[in-house]
Amino acid sequence: MFQRFRQLVPTLAATLLLTQLVQAEPVNVNTADATALAKALNGVGPAKAKAIVSYRDKNGPFKTVDQLAMVEGISQKLIDKNRADIKLGAEKAGAPAAPAAAPTPKAAKPAS
Repeated sequence: MFQRFRQLVPTLAATLLLTQLVQAEPVNVNTADATALAKALNGVGPAKAKAIVSYRDKNGPFKTVDQLAMVEGISQKLIDKNRADIKLGAEKAGAPAAPAAAPTPKAAKPAS
């Protein structure tokens, strides 16, 4: 029996690592449904996820991650634990946060 368990350890370890990789994708709290929120955020089950969606439906999209604390059952500690997995907008990874400023034109040299 111990031998069989020893053979399963690498498979179990790989499964756990893959599960972590799958859940590593941030969730947009302004567009995700309750099922996606419950799946993506640690400590958020179906009831808290439904509360997030309900709050969003009544009050509009979240403007800051910390605004989630206004949802009943969502504590600041829970927000801090999940901060890296929460996104608010439609920004994509690697996209610039703001457009680059246009280069300033060089001044013309005065005529001699």
